[in-house]
Amino acid sequence: MARHKPRFVYLLEYAALRTACAAVNAVPYRIACACARLLASAAVTCGFHKARTLERITSCFPEKSRSEALAIAKESLANILMNAVEMIRAPRLTKKWITAHVKDIALYAERLREVLAEGKGAVIMVPHSGNWYMAAWAMAQYGLPLAAIAARQRNPYVDAWMKRQYGSIEVVERGHASVMRTILALLKNGRGFAILPDLRVPARDVEVPFLNGTANVSHGGALFAVATGAPVVVAIMRRKGGVHTFDHLATLRPDPDATDRRAEAARLTREAMALLDAGIKRTPGQWFWYNKRWILQPVKR
Repeated sequence: MARHKPRFVYLLEYAALRTACAAVNAVPYRIACACARLLASAAVTCGFHKARTLERITSCFPEKSRSEALAIAKESLANILMNAVEMIRAPRLTKKWITAHVKDIALYAERLREVLAEGKGAVIMVPHSGNWYMAAWAMAQYGLPLAAIAARQRNPYVDAWMKRQYGSIEVVERGHASVMRTILALLKNGRGFAILPDLRVPARDVEVPFLNGTANVSHGGALFAVATGAPVVVAIMRRKGGVHTFDHLATLRPDPDATDRRAEAARLTREAMALLDAGIKRTPGQWFWYNKRWILQPVKR
């Protein structure tokens, strides 16, 4: 059970957050992102989780030199900080801004609209790469608000702030007793449900080749698709030169005649993860290399 901090500590944390928000909102977007990149470069150079992160990158990409791995680490941290800038500025992201900063978003929104028009909803699988929130905010601006699952923040003031920043994204709280029923109902009502596949499942689930190792992946997201017949949209967000790109990698469909739901969900999971693995390897600097619990940890037997 998580330990609760005194109320004044939560208030101090929230005050620090709102101060940072005020600073980020006070300057133009490009300047805020430039500061984020400079801060990331300085942090990695000064040793911010440097050894651990470089070890992770070179274990996944043994062919890369130390300088190449260092560049990936800096790009990854810069992307994390720029994601934070965009989260802070989320209420100000208009359709005009989205159209200018997310490449071909109208085209991808129309593709998703066609999938949702089938009436079974869609399970949208995306990894911790780029800014997946940007994909959801962009789709919402084009009339396709999505749902997603997220954990409650320990600080109640920060949790309330996060929910405001999500905007029209419907957030299903992880761990709630009704979470399964809620997601199934969303899909049956034709809603798109975005999920980041859980790559750090402690108990053995679906083991897949991933980043030159083996990841233990939850089949839960695909199981929602199997249960409702919803297609699985596999996608990656990435940014380059201040512009986001939504890469629609594939639309996978569950076999309606499958008798073993778990096996069918495992199949979809493996296919989706193979696509995501290839996409991450194309642009490794977009991947989140700073997870506290690394994804290629051995499975508990």
